[in-house]
Amino acid sequence: MQDLDVVAVLHGAMLTTFKLCAPLLLAPLIAGLVIAVLQAVTQISDSTVSFLPKLMATGLAAWLAGPFLSRTLGDYMHMIMDSLISIGSQ
Repeated sequence: MQDLDVVAVLHGAMLTTFKLCAPLLLAPLIAGLVIAVLQAVTQISDSTVSFLPKLMATGLAAWLAGPFLSRTLGDYMHMIMDSLISIGSQ
């Protein structure tokens, strides 16, 4: 296995990780920002108010992004298996 092959596999792993984490991290971030603005406007200072909307946003994002996440992970696994086959045939 060449050095460039290792770099390509690591690059693909990092890119796949970012693709898998982005929807599940951005949804609660946006929900938290919206709740924070609403709390600032209404002057509610309870820190537990934002927990349930963040949890619901994360669940909704996981449900909506599920096909994308599984397809992305499947494509990455196919790439890894193809590279293993090509390395084994050398």
